[in-house]
Amino acid sequence: MSEQLEQMDKEYVLHTYARNYVNFKKGINATLFDENDKDYIDFTSGIAVCSVGHGNKRVADKIYEQISNITHISNLYCIEPQAKLAKRLKELSGYDIRTFFSNSGAEANEGAIKIARKYGETKFENKRYKVITLEHSFHGRTITTVKATGQSSMHTPNFAPYPDGFSYHNKIDDIYNSIDNETVAVMIELVQGEGGVQPFDKKEIQELAKFLKENDILLIIDEVQTGVFRTGEFLASNLYEIEPDIVTLAKGLGGGVPIGAIMTTHKDIFSPGDHGSTFGGNYLVTAAALEVLDILEEVKDSGVLDETIIYFNAKLNEIYEKNREIFTDNVGLGLMRGLRVKDADTLALVIKTAFEYGVLVLKAGKNTLRLLPALTISKEEINEGFKRLENALDKIKQG
Repeated sequence: MSEQLEQMDKEYVLHTYARNYVNFKKGINATLFDENDKDYIDFTSGIAVCSVGHGNKRVADKIYEQISNITHISNLYCIEPQAKLAKRLKELSGYDIRTFFSNSGAEANEGAIKIARKYGETKFENKRYKVITLEHSFHGRTITTVKATGQSSMHTPNFAPYPDGFSYHNKIDDIYNSIDNETVAVMIELVQGEGGVQPFDKKEIQELAKFLKENDILLIIDEVQTGVFRTGEFLASNLYEIEPDIVTLAKGLGGGVPIGAIMTTHKDIFSPGDHGSTFGGNYLVTAAALEVLDILEEVKDSGVLDETIIYFNAKLNEIYEKNREIFTDNVGLGLMRGLRVKDADTLALVIKTAFEYGVLVLKAGKNTLRLLPALTISKEEINEGFKRLENALDKIKQG
């Protein structure tokens, strides 16, 4: 990319990311093109956001149609595509829910915590407010969701003091003994994304869900990354066959436009004024999300998504088996996959070298190579992406 653009970015953007200086100009499904027309196979989909690929014409047409009429009016008025999207989420999830729309996963999780706190205030004689989460979890970047995140590295003194009422545990089994008469909710990811693409045991989760239900403690499932068919079903909660009290969504729901959702079975918990969002669920994002869900339902119902998951994971396993001197484990569900790397330095080298060979991959946790391709990725793109990754690994092994 041009030195002028790089300098402009460095001078005017407030930096919270270690940038990779490439200037992407166009995308077609799971392939990106930079300003020099070099192509890259994208195994990241914008960190699980571009669920129907880049440059999707159906989504683009729907956005153009909507933005040509009404983009935004505020939540003081009824918004037709918002109501339709809320109905669609109820149907797809199979849960008896209502939905509040926000702009991001962090906002959705913040809203979920507010629901839990109000539940704890209004349902019990003695106020309940404590929320239990798990170590290695990630729930967002706001002050509250940072505190809900079970990673000590996120709780730096720079942003203290943090809200109280959060505790973290290493295993699901540890949750039971930590519940007291002030505990209102347990908040978990069924596959820890930032924590290393680590799925939890299905039976263990089902037993926890049953216990919490029997004890009037809310179960919040953070599906910001696992939701919207990422694990093969609409929700990972569907795959685990549980019925949470609250589910949060974001990322892949909008296919690239910013949207979050709080879905809850406690349909009357909020009163007018308890919560709000200026932009949340406006015409633009909910129209786009409806089209994304149309596309993904078609991909799922036709059997193509299941075929893609099987094909992608077979190719991933080939890479894993051929490179056991680099990788120690193959983890994940659906198209949320990870390869454990022997050490952090090697992981950094894999990501850097893969980029040089024209394939985009991600880091998760300290030592996991994360792959989150578009759910519409083609077999040709899968083949090319893994061919390039294999070439990158060969270069690393050759020194």
